[in-house]
Amino acid sequence: MTSFRIRPRFRIEVELTPEELKERFRERIAQPGAPCTAAYFPEHIVLRLPIEEQHLWSPQLELALEEQEGGALIRGLYGPKPQVWTFFAFAYGALGVLGLFIGIIGTSQLGLGLPAHILWVLPLLAGIALFLYILSQTGQKLGAEQTFTLHHFFEETVNKKVGIG
Repeated sequence: MTSFRIRPRFRIEVELTPEELKERFRERIAQPGAPCTAAYFPEHIVLRLPIEEQHLWSPQLELALEEQEGGALIRGLYGPKPQVWTFFAFAYGALGVLGLFIGIIGTSQLGLGLPAHILWVLPLLAGIALFLYILSQTGQKLGAEQTFTLHHFFEETVNKKVGIG
């Protein structure tokens, strides 16, 4: 689960309806010593660790429940808290836009025969993007044990082994 994939995911079919799945998760989480908490939405469950065990890089497991003939399809997505994900998405977007504008200005200056010293900023932006990627991979490694906790809890609840793809 801690690989170069940014947000590991899985799909699994079970013989329970979405409502039966939600009830099973409610029962498991209500047990003393349950390793997870959950938020329930229509056709959606979000599993998290208890607040006292969470840190900046703590993962969560988002489960999308789709009713099918004879059961349900569960789509699972591991990822950081929405705030962390939003920060990285915004940072990459800002770097991309900044790089685009600097590239346009620099190539325009070159086309006009002017010195284009602004183009030296592009390697700096690429370095910042690389730093953000390494930071996100480090965070994923720091949350790996908690990811396994969520994964094992999910597998025990649905009584099936699940491969991550």
